[in-house]
Amino acid sequence: MKFSISELRSLFIGDKQADRVVPVSGLNAQLTLFAAGAMAFLAVFVLALSLASGRLAARWGDELARTSTIRIAAPAGELAIQTDAALRVLETTAGVESARALTDEEQQALLSPWFGAGIDLRSLPVPRLIEVVENPSGFDAESLRLRLAAEVPAAFWDDHTRWHAPLVQAANRLRLLGWIAIFLIGAAVGAMMFLAANVALAVNAQVVAVMRLVGATDRYIAEAFIRRFTIRAFIGAGVGVIFGMLAVLLLPSAGDDAGFFIGLRFQGAGWLAPLLIPVMAGGVALIATHIASRRALEALN
Repeated sequence: MKFSISELRSLFIGDKQADRVVPVSGLNAQLTLFAAGAMAFLAVFVLALSLASGRLAARWGDELARTSTIRIAAPAGELAIQTDAALRVLETTAGVESARALTDEEQQALLSPWFGAGIDLRSLPVPRLIEVVENPSGFDAESLRLRLAAEVPAAFWDDHTRWHAPLVQAANRLRLLGWIAIFLIGAAVGAMMFLAANVALAVNAQVVAVMRLVGATDRYIAEAFIRRFTIRAFIGAGVGVIFGMLAVLLLPSAGDDAGFFIGLRFQGAGWLAPLLIPVMAGGVALIATHIASRRALEALN
């Protein structure tokens, strides 16, 4: 399917005589506008989910890749001594940006979802946790593991590998599913426009026959349908995008205490991404209507 510049110009400028063959109102036109708007509304949310998943994968990747945890499991009398020994090892390890032992309050906050807010850590053999943050250059993990084994027997090092990879993979797959959903929404819009154009041509078969008798070419007639349905898809999708962006704007944003919740609101230049949806809907409608009108006009011969 190819259009020259002059054909594209005439396609969008319009022709009042040719436009009469396409009904400007009625159930068909209303359903076309509604379908394009509803699909665009859903596409805004799917796009927000996809972009948020990408940010989530990046956030988890950055945070978990540079952090690790050392667990000191020692008797109560030796816990402080073993913790101080582990901190001294970390202070002399090249590549460690910071290391600190979590306070009782911080560990209690970590355990409260499982044991309740009133838990008393002194009554339980809870190990001491040390948070380790490496600098961008990183450190020799095997060397650190050997030093801890030799100098701090009660230390167990967890580099978060078993958590890091699955979380990032899950976020990336969620982003991929979002783009697949956007593709399917576009395909659904194309299918609906195809069916609507077929119905409109079938209903106006007699008008098409009269136009042919007075010398109108099939391309001239098809352009009227393509123009109408492309404009309807663009307008309907534009309205749907406006309502979708307003709905996304009303969603809560992720604050500093949001944890892994990254928020579904668009960020920065991401607010411009939904503006492409009406353009894409118009393009899909143009292609679908072109194919439908060509086949329908051939069938009316």
